[in-house]
Amino acid sequence: MDITADQRRYLKSLAHHLNPVVMIGNNGLTDAVLREIAVNLDAHELIKIRVLGDDRELRAQYMQQICDDLQAAPVGLLGKLLIIYRPTEEGKSRIVLPKPKKA
Repeated sequence: MDITADQRRYLKSLAHHLNPVVMIGNNGLTDAVLREIAVNLDAHELIKIRVLGDDRELRAQYMQQICDDLQAAPVGLLGKLLIIYRPTEEGKSRIVLPKPKKA
């Protein structure tokens, strides 16, 4: 899923006050963690995920894998927090994104 820079900025502003709802621990990105992320995306659309560990490249890989596996959009990577967005069914989305600007 692709979002524009303006939409990403808008989603980051909405995510500012959110607390992480899922934590990726020492066992990494397991199937159980992916299921929990999917459940929370269905419930909230926009979530924060805390990643334990200091490996920045690993956090970026987690972000990419989550977005690929769950058809979500990466919003941001802030320190040890991943911000991910996935709208619910068409027409029933809770978050209304700004319209893309025409070039």
